[in-house]
Amino acid sequence: MKHPCILIPKNKGEPARKVILELDLLDKGLKIVSVDTDIFLPLFRKLSSEEMALLPEDARQDEREFESHDKFLTLEDILGFTPSYEVVGDIALIEADEPAAENIGKALLEVHHHVKTVLGAASAVEGEFRTRRFTVIAGDGRTDTVHKDHGCNYHVDLSRAYFTPRLSTERQRIVSQINGEDVVVDMFAGVGPYSIPIAKKCKMVIAMDKNPDAIHFLKENVILNSVDNIEVIEGDANEIVRNYEGMGDHVIMNLPHSADAFLDAAVFVTASGGVIHYYGMTHEDDLYDGSIKLISNAAEKAERIIEVLECRTVRSYAPHQYNVCIEVRVS
Repeated sequence: MKHPCILIPKNKGEPARKVILELDLLDKGLKIVSVDTDIFLPLFRKLSSEEMALLPEDARQDEREFESHDKFLTLEDILGFTPSYEVVGDIALIEADEPAAENIGKALLEVHHHVKTVLGAASAVEGEFRTRRFTVIAGDGRTDTVHKDHGCNYHVDLSRAYFTPRLSTERQRIVSQINGEDVVVDMFAGVGPYSIPIAKKCKMVIAMDKNPDAIHFLKENVILNSVDNIEVIEGDANEIVRNYEGMGDHVIMNLPHSADAFLDAAVFVTASGGVIHYYGMTHEDDLYDGSIKLISNAAEKAERIIEVLECRTVRSYAPHQYNVCIEVRVS
């Protein structure tokens, strides 16, 4: 079946397309056709002479056959609403107590063809090793996957080590501050989402974590990403840093619920002029001041002083609760 269209040289195609869009006459269900130096823009109907006058002068009306765009189903098409979820590698995560969990799981597999498993988070992050419990909602039931982010690959088992894609932008913000001669101490490294991209920019990373499973995957990811300047250490950061006094040009404290218990160690390992990147969970009534006071107290005990460089809200965590980052220079 032939459809009305506009024939126009390619070099004037974009201005013509914009006009037709403004007229709300471009048939988006049909594919634009390119032939030699011309393109054909499909229309819902022929244009009036007044409408034609709005187009570039080389435009002319025509008719031809067009291929239809395949209709891509959305979650809203299937469910009638758009659920909250996140994707790690080929695993989608939703809340296990979501009333429509089973339907959401099936819909996610149908819409996102790269997703092979849908897991329901059956707990918050909990325990000494910051893990979550999951139930299988749909798919093949795996909890391990490889997540790709900004050119890095992270093998992780979500039931054994904590990982979230939501901090991708925040991690890249830290990476952008790192220089080639820096030594970076990652006190709670997990599977390496800070350590590995940072290692590609700096002299050395000292990465530690208390969770043996996280250390297992971190060592795998060091090999997977071909970085050889990361020293990986399993154990309590409070004890490990005692071997690295004053070495950290940047010290990353991404343990928001309990980083304050490690502030003395962070100050100890920070070089003169080095920067501590402190992450905390705070109430909206006291986003920064309380945490700054804690950092300042730790510095005073070590007869050092801090300069606050930046305070920022990273994300909302719960009602009235925020994940914040406070960056201070220690001298």
